[in-house]
Amino acid sequence: MKIEILTIFPGMLEGPFGESMIRRAVERGLVEIEIIDLRSFASGRHRQVDDAPYGGGRGMVFKPEPLFKAVETLQERSGGSRARVILLTPQGRTFNQEIARELSGEKRLLLICGRYEGVDERVREVLVDDEISIGDYILTGGELAAAVVVDAVVRLLPGFLEEASVAEESFSGFLLEYPHYTRPPVFRGMAVPPVLLSGDHAAIARWRRKQALLRTRQRRPDLLEKAALSPEDRRLLKEMKL
Repeated sequence: MKIEILTIFPGMLEGPFGESMIRRAVERGLVEIEIIDLRSFASGRHRQVDDAPYGGGRGMVFKPEPLFKAVETLQERSGGSRARVILLTPQGRTFNQEIARELSGEKRLLLICGRYEGVDERVREVLVDDEISIGDYILTGGELAAAVVVDAVVRLLPGFLEEASVAEESFSGFLLEYPHYTRPPVFRGMAVPPVLLSGDHAAIARWRRKQALLRTRQRRPDLLEKAALSPEDRRLLKEMKL
């Protein structure tokens, strides 16, 4: 996968992609991440990318010229492999694991980091394929949102993690993940559930499923409406309501 990120603050994104497993994914050739300074596509001595909004109001708005030039240039240089253009904006659809999996199937992503009061509406109408928000709150810009999207998407690429690991994570199948424990078996009087020490893999699997259902019902009951529940799952949920 190739991921290009348009931003006026490239330095904000150098750290997240130069560490840990994302860095290793880049080194292994699973993904290519290119951070591009939008100002390099702006004209004039000051490389201005924003201007005051028509009609008045506070704040500044990204001008259409630099963004059109940037996106069209990046699309043309790809040699026919068109990128899916995504604007990071509070007005976008709320990012979740489903969307991350959807985006992980793309060959190229081009992320535009919004900032200030947003972008000229003509950019949305012509250039943008999708708009994504990472939550109902406001950031100073789309750079951190872009880092979140990239991290969530890249870890789903084939070869990044074992498929079994991904399948058991929270939000996979619309359930939160079961509790985890490791050594020591007793810490400050708190013991690991005996079933996890039993060696009975079938019993452990049942316990984990029940805990995932219980945790989801307690913390995110809205997810249960989307989950594909088996008859056994429904029986366990009914038991837990008693």
